[in-house]
Formats: sequence, structure tokens, C-alpha cells
Amino acid sequence: MNRRQFLRGGAALAPLALPAPGRSAEPLTRAAPVPFFVPPQPPLEAKGGIDIRVLVRSSATGGVYSSVETAVAPKRMGPAPHAHQDLDELMFVLEGTASVLMEDEVIEVPAGGWHLRPRRIKHTFWNAAGRPLRFIDMYFNQPFEDYLEQIFHRLTAENGYPDGSDKKRAEVLRLTEKFGIIRFPDGQEQRQDLMKRYGLT
Repeated sequence: MNRRQFLRGGAALAPLALPAPGRSAEPLTRAAPVPFFVPPQPPLEAKGGIDIRVLVRSSATGGVYSSVETAVAPKRMGPAPHAHQDLDELMFVLEGTASVLMEDEVIEVPAGGWHLRPRRIKHTFWNAAGRPLRFIDMYFNQPFEDYLEQIFHRLTAENGYPDGSDKKRAEVLRLTEKFGIIRFPDGQEQRQDLMKRYGLT
């Protein structure tokens, strides 16, 4: 069978089969990506903490990837060390230097640098410098932008989810399970240690 016969027979359009963790291989079908253009925007500001802005939605790429801009204020800690069951993250630093913990190793990623955080590896990030940090994260195989939008922009006190409330804790736990985020028993303690070591808030 030559290439033309192979393609005409539709074999190239068959669903891709990838094994899911702990499961047998299942067909993976995705909608075709659609063309899109993201116009230039002013730099995102952290406003004293951490903020995110979705640039590319997973739905626009057929579920292949999404992209989010993140801004981190000076001397600001990120989330507690965690891992992802099925999500791979690729970071590109636009401004400042990102400090990234991978298992027990701290990696400094300066502006113009890339860093891959593969699934199931314990990690977190922070801004140890006295200047703002901005980076773009690309998320593969999961619409993780949906999780971040909920955490940063929907689960707020203005929307009826005050910090420390049972309602907010329950919703964060639901999202954590839905998106396959792996938390570690020592995660919060490790986060506090990093904050103390680097003088973070």
C-alpha cells in the first residue's frame, strides 16, 4: 500500500489510542483546532499578589493545549508543592526570574527561559526577586485554564466565597479532584519553609 492509498483509506484519520494511567488504551478523539489570533495586550499586573489571564483556550485547540499569562508580585510565594495526574506544563518567562521547585531541586528560570514541568512530579514556583515576574504557562491535555479562572476570579469573597470559609474549601477540594491535582501531606509545611527561606509572603 502506498502513501496515497493509505491516506485515501482513512487510516490516518483513525482515533489516536493512548493508555490512560492505570487503564487500558482507549481511543482519544479531539475536535480539529480552529484558526485564531490573540492580539497584543498590555502586560498583566499582579496587584500585590498573583493573577492570571487566559490567552488561549483548550476549546480553540481541539483540547491539545491552552495558554495562560501569570503575573507574580515581588517576593511572592506560589501554591504549595503539588503534582498533576495528567497535566504537563511548559513555562516561558517574559519578565523577571521564576524560582521553580522540582522535587528537591530549585531551578532559576530567567526572562527568555523555558521550563517543562511534566505530570506527576512534585513542584511549585515563586518570585524571590524584588521586581515583578511574568510568565506564560502552556497546559497540555487538560483545560487547566478553567481551574485557574475558578480559583483566581470566581471563588472570591465578592462572589460569596470568603477565604477560610467551608463553602470555599469544599469548592476548592472539588476542583482539586476534578483536575487531578495531587497534594502532599507535607505540602503546606514545605511551602512555609520556602517562604521563610526566601523572605516571601
